[in-house]
Amino acid sequence: MIQSDLPLPLIRRGKVRELYSVDEDLLLLVASDRVSAFDVVLAEPIPRKGEVLTQMSAFWFKELASTVASHFVTSDVTEIVDLVPELASERAQIDGRSTLARRADPIPFECVVRGYITGSAWKEYRESGTLAGERLPDGLVESQLLDPPIFSPATKADEGHDENITFERMKDELGESLAGQLRDVSLALYTAGRERAKRRGIIIADTKFEFGLSSSGDVLLTDELLTPDSSRFWSADSYAPGRSQPSFDKQPLRDYLDGLKRRGGWDGNPPPPPLPDEIVRATSARYQDAYVRITGQTLPPEP
Repeated sequence: MIQSDLPLPLIRRGKVRELYSVDEDLLLLVASDRVSAFDVVLAEPIPRKGEVLTQMSAFWFKELASTVASHFVTSDVTEIVDLVPELASERAQIDGRSTLARRADPIPFECVVRGYITGSAWKEYRESGTLAGERLPDGLVESQLLDPPIFSPATKADEGHDENITFERMKDELGESLAGQLRDVSLALYTAGRERAKRRGIIIADTKFEFGLSSSGDVLLTDELLTPDSSRFWSADSYAPGRSQPSFDKQPLRDYLDGLKRRGGWDGNPPPPPLPDEIVRATSARYQDAYVRITGQTLPPEP
């Protein structure tokens, strides 16, 4: 599904999700099969990607419910229709890819936890020995375990790239109490999720969490949770520090686009190039493999 169209007020259409208003207390999040890379939304959808993001988040919201309160109410289509009867005729659009959630006022930071040094953190460390300007130990190699994990917040950018920032800057903007609570909860979530994934043969290298404040001022975990779009998943069987690691996400798509950019076939700006069918299929398979490995379940057969 490229785009949902439901009989509810549309609040926002993001890169991947549509956000609808249900009532003064509830929202409906619908995850499409759209995919973005290098901050550009591709024309071709990735089959079942929205279902993977929704159902894997639901799995983790339930698994980690004792760690922190969240916005999650249900992702079961029957329960959603029971609570929102006007969606009864829209089951085909929302089944498997929708989440009913409590409203929360977004906190404008991404709470990133890094258990291994990779991605933008590795790039900065390689250049300057720092992360968000803060010194890290000498001698680290790419993909090395960080013990203990590092809390590394980032600004949330509506367009372009997020910016890694220091915890001190986060404290300056949010206050010491709230910033400290977000740091501690983020580290607890990552630690609990990492241990559960480890038992399934998966390394969660890093991840980002998003939070909001309820109408009563309580911190709620929001958005998606420990999915291939918000995290780096590596296979424990093939992990080896000192190099980049294959990941369970849109890596086939990124590799293809990287090759085009190196050969001068795409400058990284819209419009994006078309994706070959084999790249779409390989990316879809990666997402579904991640879901099976993490949850021990399979997606229901497509209708």
